[in-house]
Amino acid sequence: MERRTTTPRPGWQQTVEGQGLIYPLTRHPDGSLRPYWDESAYYVFSLPEVEALEEVVEELHAMCLTAAGHIVERGRFADLGIDDPRVVAAVSEAWHRRAELPSVYGRFDLRYDGTGPAKLLEYNADTPTSLVEAASPQWFWMEDRFPGADQWNSLHERLVAAWKKQAALLPPGGPLHFAHSAEDELGEDLMTVAYLKETAEQAGLDTDWISMEEIGWDPLSGRFVDNRLAFIRSCFKLYPWEWLTTDAFAGHVLDTLDNGGGTGTTLWIEPAWKMLLSNKALLAVLWELYPGHPNLLPAYLDGPRELARANGYVAKPLLGREGAGVTIHEPGAAPVVRGEACCYQELAPLPSFDGNRTVLGAWVVEDEPAGLGIRESSGPVTDEYARFLPHVIL
Repeated sequence: MERRTTTPRPGWQQTVEGQGLIYPLTRHPDGSLRPYWDESAYYVFSLPEVEALEEVVEELHAMCLTAAGHIVERGRFADLGIDDPRVVAAVSEAWHRRAELPSVYGRFDLRYDGTGPAKLLEYNADTPTSLVEAASPQWFWMEDRFPGADQWNSLHERLVAAWKKQAALLPPGGPLHFAHSAEDELGEDLMTVAYLKETAEQAGLDTDWISMEEIGWDPLSGRFVDNRLAFIRSCFKLYPWEWLTTDAFAGHVLDTLDNGGGTGTTLWIEPAWKMLLSNKALLAVLWELYPGHPNLLPAYLDGPRELARANGYVAKPLLGREGAGVTIHEPGAAPVVRGEACCYQELAPLPSFDGNRTVLGAWVVEDEPAGLGIRESSGPVTDEYARFLPHVIL
């Protein structure tokens, strides 16, 4: 793994915007616009390196599924902050019927510097973004700059294949709706959903488009409807389950939930059991089940324990996005147990490449490793001001 600098292509911004990345710039607190898509540098990997990372991701995914099964079998939902009996029942049923439910994709965030084993930082399994840039502009950048080279990137083909394979799991009689929140100001959620809709259409599925705010409830039929009052039989939503099960329509969601048993009227993708993998408590359960595993970091739910005096720790809210609420505690500092439910994970500072803190986003489609996206940040936490850099296998 090596970071190399280069000169961006002329007209790069217009190029990537035309490839679906309509948010190539980020506005920073000082008001300046700086590149989010950053092709002034790129990362180089060897083929054996990527093959080893693929094996790590495949193993981590299998371990996460085992941990999800453990949570359900032992009834450990309270560890995840899930205390509503109806939500517990919905997630449990979805888990037991997961073979009947479409489940598309997820993203592992890994710490890796090219030398030691990759370490799991978290699993974004419900509403992961940065998909568009990893799948499309990154691939075309490689073809422009390194024709004949390779890239860890089979995202597009695997997504199309996944929709084809899972089409039989969708309820008949209506399109698969694709929904994002209209409150998305940057366009990232919008384009992520648009890209997934495109891959579903290439797989031959009938699709439709709606925002979460446009979804309505018809009290006469007791069903969700779109903005033309047609029944919503299935819907991919880039909208977290923790919101879906707590907002104003939560009762209707649970009443009409199609978990593959044939009793509900609306099937949501990703399925409810993904709540088990998108929660930071998963990290502590993994460490409990696989103590000492080379690709895991020690993690606990009741406090930092020995981490405070050893290598330090990071306190992560159980639910959150783009580093929100994450605090770093250096070794030797007095341990702090936060008032909100957190996962306390061993501090593993992100590797620095030319002063840039790097995290690998390794994608999974269905149960298979499918690609890599790399983000850099100036500080120790990968936040909303991070940059996306392309990679190549040479």
